[in-house]
Amino acid sequence: MRDVLFRLPENGKTGLQTQIREMLVGAILDGHLPPGSPLPSGRRLAQQLQVARNTVVMAYQQLVDEGYLVSRERSGYYVDEDVLSGRVTLTSKTDDAVNTPGERVNWSNLIKTRYAESLYTQKPQDWRKYKYPFVYGQFDPSLFPINDWRECSRGAISLSSIFDWAGDRIDRDDPLLIEQIVTRLLPRRGVFVSSDQVLVTLGAQHALYLISQLLVQNNTQVGMEDPGYPDARNALTSRGTLNPIPIDEQGLVVDERVGQCDLVYVTPSHQHPTTVTMSMPRRKELLTIAAENNIVIIEDDYESETNYTGEPAPALKSLDKTERVVYIGSLSKTLAPGLRLGFLVASRELINEARALRRIMLRHPPANNQHIVAQFIKRGHQDSLVRRLSHAYKQRWEILNRALSEHMPNASNAPTFGGTSFWVKAPDQIDTRELLKEAMQHDLLLEPGDVFFHKPGKHRNFMRLGFSSIANERIEPGIELLFRLINKK
Repeated sequence: MRDVLFRLPENGKTGLQTQIREMLVGAILDGHLPPGSPLPSGRRLAQQLQVARNTVVMAYQQLVDEGYLVSRERSGYYVDEDVLSGRVTLTSKTDDAVNTPGERVNWSNLIKTRYAESLYTQKPQDWRKYKYPFVYGQFDPSLFPINDWRECSRGAISLSSIFDWAGDRIDRDDPLLIEQIVTRLLPRRGVFVSSDQVLVTLGAQHALYLISQLLVQNNTQVGMEDPGYPDARNALTSRGTLNPIPIDEQGLVVDERVGQCDLVYVTPSHQHPTTVTMSMPRRKELLTIAAENNIVIIEDDYESETNYTGEPAPALKSLDKTERVVYIGSLSKTLAPGLRLGFLVASRELINEARALRRIMLRHPPANNQHIVAQFIKRGHQDSLVRRLSHAYKQRWEILNRALSEHMPNASNAPTFGGTSFWVKAPDQIDTRELLKEAMQHDLLLEPGDVFFHKPGKHRNFMRLGFSSIANERIEPGIELLFRLINKK
């Protein structure tokens, strides 16, 4: 058993000493090495693992310092007798169980609000294994500034930095991050606010949920783009009443339907998912009708920094003089989806309430992440990354546009502002959910588009093709393959 137990992982990604430590800690905590049991001598284990004896001895000594092992003179190393003390064992848990009468709890009757059946965009967990991953919202590791991020991460583990971010901020955000958002990020979008008008969130979705809890009641009329972002629809209409409003070539159609709403959610920079950019006359019209009818506008400015035109594109919030527009931004879209950092910009009164609600939910987002991102922006790495991403994405945008124009003409319109996806309409007889099943068998991924519509069943022939995480040389062959699959139907 010991020979099987003491084996390092193949292709370990950490140093040998760390691998040995993790191997032994796992064996102790999982019960394979009981308290009091002896460990092989440093020489013997080193021979078995084919490593230097000093590496094993240093790992042993580290575990002694951490309380996992004890060293006995002229005897060797042993698992500490108290290492597992205080744990509830299966036997004691069973013996102490209370035998109460009645059946198990019927959770179907107790759950008051259901979210598990909400429609949302999905993709396989192993999407990276596919040769042609036309998936949206995923980052390309080859474009991620690893060295710059490591530089900022190392700074976050300095003694002074740890003392700064490791404490409980109660409900406050990293002041440097707020400063960078106010002075660096928002001015790029023409938005100028003070620090007390900004709240950091765990991604844009968290911001949407905060808004839904603060501004939406059972009788609230919520205007949503149709097609639109499914999880905005899920968050904002979980209690309110959905009013779907169509999209045309200028963005959200501003008519009497808008005037009947209490709150309107829009993605004006590049509409989600059609990528249409709302025209300036349409923006002004929306703000005018909102002011006349006391409507709150939620502007989701996702992917705002992927601008291929080179021309400044001010946010809708920049045109607002009455604090009617609540602005949502995302840092995760630029850096990496797993980072989960976004921000909310609104009036001081709304931000104050959102801060209190956030405190009830999670107090504040992870302060170490905030500290790292603040340094990343301050040192200019964010601006450098935006330029790199814009250049790379523009190349893919052009390749994908050419490929679609050649193989599937008139199926889509190229995004004019930027973004990382194309909205494609297949022939009427195509069901893109069925198409996806066949495409996956050919190593190709796409996103069925029906989920974006208020009435999904009527729009089965739409799809979204993302290009943020597919290599340039695979775009055209992937579209050619997709064209062949569609023609087989």
